[in-house]
Amino acid sequence: MKKHFLKGIDKVVGASLARLLPRSSRTGLSTYSVNRLLIIRPGGIGDAVLLIPAIKRLRELFPAARIEVLAEVRNRGVFALCPVVDSVFCYDKLRDWGIVFRRNYDVVIDTEQWYRLSAVVARLVRSRIKIGFATNERKRLFTHPVSYDQNTYESYSFLELLNSFEDKALTELSRPFLTVPEDAQKTAADILGPLGDGPFIVLFPGASIPERCWGVDKFRHLAAQLADAGFSVVVVGGQEDVVAGHKIVTHTTGVSLAGVTTLSETAAILSRAQLLVSGDSGVLHIAVGLDVPTVSLFGPGIAKKWAHQGQKHIVLNHKLSCSPCTRFGITPPCPIGARCLQEISVEEVLGAVQQQLSEIQREGSV
Repeated sequence: MKKHFLKGIDKVVGASLARLLPRSSRTGLSTYSVNRLLIIRPGGIGDAVLLIPAIKRLRELFPAARIEVLAEVRNRGVFALCPVVDSVFCYDKLRDWGIVFRRNYDVVIDTEQWYRLSAVVARLVRSRIKIGFATNERKRLFTHPVSYDQNTYESYSFLELLNSFEDKALTELSRPFLTVPEDAQKTAADILGPLGDGPFIVLFPGASIPERCWGVDKFRHLAAQLADAGFSVVVVGGQEDVVAGHKIVTHTTGVSLAGVTTLSETAAILSRAQLLVSGDSGVLHIAVGLDVPTVSLFGPGIAKKWAHQGQKHIVLNHKLSCSPCTRFGITPPCPIGARCLQEISVEEVLGAVQQQLSEIQREGSV
């Protein structure tokens, strides 16, 4: 099922059921053993990546428990980067719903932030403990509703869903928190072989909506200047980025792998890169999870929520008065052409890249 179809179902069915289903009764956890958990994660790649630290923490808290994930086709590949997950089912495959509904779980954690349908699923799955974000009427369906803050980095928001199991949530993320499968590493090595052993920089030009696109021409100019500085450029992306990728590497020593690699193989390529340049995207979060330096471009999206701040990561954000405008994954059409993002110049990005490379070189010489 396509994401727009799922959102339509949520609007028509999810909201109504969230109001009509019986309210969940709060129950204690202190004497309750946890042998099987279900984590619900509909949505895109980025949310799934930033959920991984919470899943790994669950494994630490319940080392013998079976951890299962109900994801979507479009983000299920992320969980191949998290070996502690035992099974992955698809939220948008009805036969997988049948499997999940026939099972008994000790705990169900709905990690969706706003839409109601996943909360309805959590309410209907057989379990004593039901945990999720209390952002609207969905809170009625959880035994343990959790508050949600738009200004908290999303990995920490997901970790707050575990507060019922421990007195104090984690305040530092260990990195890398993603694990690239060996077969993906081998494939990446073969694909990158023609580039030789020299350093390369990854560019990801993609975006789920036009307002988050920095622009193919800007990425092409950036790639040309990086090539002049002696760096190979590798463009990654999906099938929708194939044309853009070829345009970006034209007249450079780089290569476009857009539409060529799987998600795990893309992660393997990122793990070998000097750094990534990207907008607000799932690829950005994969790089963060692999502890790869990044230069990220923000405008419509909430940087405090989605941009990792700190060492190895430079966030470029002009912070216009009208930005950020995105809430719960919805970015309204922009009447001024997403100036917040478009006014970030190639020179600014190149300067940030050079700053990152200088820092990498300095650390390597220590």
